[in-house]
Amino acid sequence: VLMTTLNANDYGSVDGDNITKQDIAVVIQDPRIDFEKLPEATKKQVLEQVVNRKLIAKNAIKNGIEKDPQYVEAIAGIKEDLALQVWQKNEVDKIKFTDQDKKDFFEKNKDKFVVPEILDSRHILVKTEAEAKAIIVELDKAAKKEDKFAELAKAKSTDATAQNGGYLGKVPADKLVPEFTNAARTLAKNTYSKTPVKSEFGYHVIYLKDKTVAKALTYPEVEGKITQILIGNAFSKKVKEITDE
Repeated sequence: VLMTTLNANDYGSVDGDNITKQDIAVVIQDPRIDFEKLPEATKKQVLEQVVNRKLIAKNAIKNGIEKDPQYVEAIAGIKEDLALQVWQKNEVDKIKFTDQDKKDFFEKNKDKFVVPEILDSRHILVKTEAEAKAIIVELDKAAKKEDKFAELAKAKSTDATAQNGGYLGKVPADKLVPEFTNAARTLAKNTYSKTPVKSEFGYHVIYLKDKTVAKALTYPEVEGKITQILIGNAFSKKVKEITDE
């Protein structure tokens, strides 16, 4: 029997089994949709599907589905997964840290809470210094420098980025080869290297689109992350204690 009360706290029941928000969520299958904001006619359609699911499930149980080997095997797996999930939630809920604990962790690990220097650049990689110099001469003559740079990269660069006009993207400075990084740092935004830059890969001509200096994050900016780290560390320690035992 479906009770037709549709307020937020009471969605009715099926043979004494209350309909829950989870039952409704399973039918809607889209967390972005708010059941409470649906038109009344749509709400009734959703609830009708919930009722049908419950009635069919109840009928299957009544007819002995719980003895089916597939059902037994699936339930065993679900029990194990659920046991782990609930245990993990309970353990995490027990973990508490004071503000001082978090601040102490921040002070000891400031080097980990830094936004790195970012270089947004293009490059052309060639085998010889003479080739690189010839490219720079062409750039000097060009009216639209970046457009010309991209064109030359596609035509002459031996690097895989050639097809993208030599674009490397926004990359942390320390992820690039040192010679490249050192040269790029000296460039102003939207300028290119006037002399070839040699590295183990060959000779680079660099176009610097933009750069962002490294920035140390403040405690308020990382407090939430520190909480997650401390909880994660404590939980991992608990898991290790149990598995060791």
